[in-house]
Amino acid sequence: MYKRQIYKGLHIGTAAPSREEMQGVPHHLIGVLEPGTPCSAADYAAMAGQAVQEISARGRLPVLCGGTGLYLRSFLEGIAFARQPENADVRRRLQQELAQKGPGPLYGRLCRLDPQGAAAIHPNNHTRLLRALELYEATGQTAAQRAAASKPQEAPYEPLVLALAFADRAQLYARIDARVDAMMAQGLLKEAEQVYAHRASWPGVAQAIGYKEIIDAFNGVISMDEARELIKMRSRRYAKRQLSWFKRDDRIVWFDMDEFTIDEVVEDILHRIEAA
Repeated sequence: MYKRQIYKGLHIGTAAPSREEMQGVPHHLIGVLEPGTPCSAADYAAMAGQAVQEISARGRLPVLCGGTGLYLRSFLEGIAFARQPENADVRRRLQQELAQKGPGPLYGRLCRLDPQGAAAIHPNNHTRLLRALELYEATGQTAAQRAAASKPQEAPYEPLVLALAFADRAQLYARIDARVDAMMAQGLLKEAEQVYAHRASWPGVAQAIGYKEIIDAFNGVISMDEARELIKMRSRRYAKRQLSWFKRDDRIVWFDMDEFTIDEVVEDILHRIEAA
């Protein structure tokens, strides 16, 4: 459940599983939309819900895997998002402020108005930053407040939620750095060229970590070596924000990967499923 894995042709930058990694296990919602197609948390939750119904109808156990917290919560809690209000005047004013002052002041304002929402948005993700501020100015509510109002009285699922972590954060960061190097070796530059060629019609993808930095290198803003290091740094920061998000979820059973092997984790999970 990494939201950009839903797009076709973006396998390396989104770390989508390869055929070898799938090992013959059916995977769903990977590479099913064109990259320019918008896909909100509500859209994803609806698509995931349909897939889960189809899997369950075959007598199989659906497994959701990934780290996009808002999308996961939207699905598990059955949040029916209200239509997002739009205000062209507010958006235009915010865009002008962004162009004149940069993202810093806008992000600082969002931190004051909606600390929880700001924690899930990178300051350089201008699309989400502007949308969050526009939403607050239009409704007087944070995204979390709107989500709470959209929750059904009873959640549609009884999930077993599991998460892997490292007590030694340095191990996690080292693995992230190694993965970025591997992605570069696998052809991330060539994939980023495709995103660059469609950057006007794929704005959400072009702003994603891994593509944005290489696009800046293509434009001569930074060197390719600097792009590689920025991808690593921003990926580490994103992982830190993911941990902060999931640490607030009391349902999660955590596995400390400093103490467990992956085989031990799988065995524990199977026992929990059988006992459920």
